[in-house]
Amino acid sequence: MKASVFLLLLAALTCGLARAEENTAEELQVETLVRPETCSVLSGMGDTLKIHYTGKLMDGKVIDSSLSMDPLVVELGKRTVIAGLEQSLVGVCEGQKIKATIPSHLAYGKKGYPPTIPGDAVLEFEVEVVSVMQQTPWQKMVNDVFPLVCLALVPTLLGLVGIYLYKKANAEKPSKKKAKDKKIKKK
Repeated sequence: MKASVFLLLLAALTCGLARAEENTAEELQVETLVRPETCSVLSGMGDTLKIHYTGKLMDGKVIDSSLSMDPLVVELGKRTVIAGLEQSLVGVCEGQKIKATIPSHLAYGKKGYPPTIPGDAVLEFEVEVVSVMQQTPWQKMVNDVFPLVCLALVPTLLGLVGIYLYKKANAEKPSKKKAKDKKIKKK
């Protein structure tokens, strides 16, 4: 009798854990559904992709799709889409189709996106990469160097303003007595 109760509790616990695992994903999972025969260019941060996508909850309910619209333009690294989707698009090529299972912390988190996406929702996206446009050397420089220049420019400007104000504060001011002495000498 004790053994059967123990086995029943063990089975219930195992079923509960299996169901919990179905609705949660701790890390991003990317599965390639279709890979073109030739793939000479892989996407990387800074590249611009045109994609068609269908996003679903794990129960199969469609939350968003671009299939009836123009492809979505995504510039990797600009955070124009949720983090999990952006990460799944690094290293893909034109014509590739992927399925990404995105954990909630890489999607909409605890708050979700009411009323469509509940909190802590794991999302599944099927994505077709329509085109990959690699960034030009000029774009790479602007994306990589420009933020650093701006970051250095702010303290430099603040330092120059500080030096100007310091010199202005310590500059010798003509006193009233000296001004009177000059007037007397002129007469």
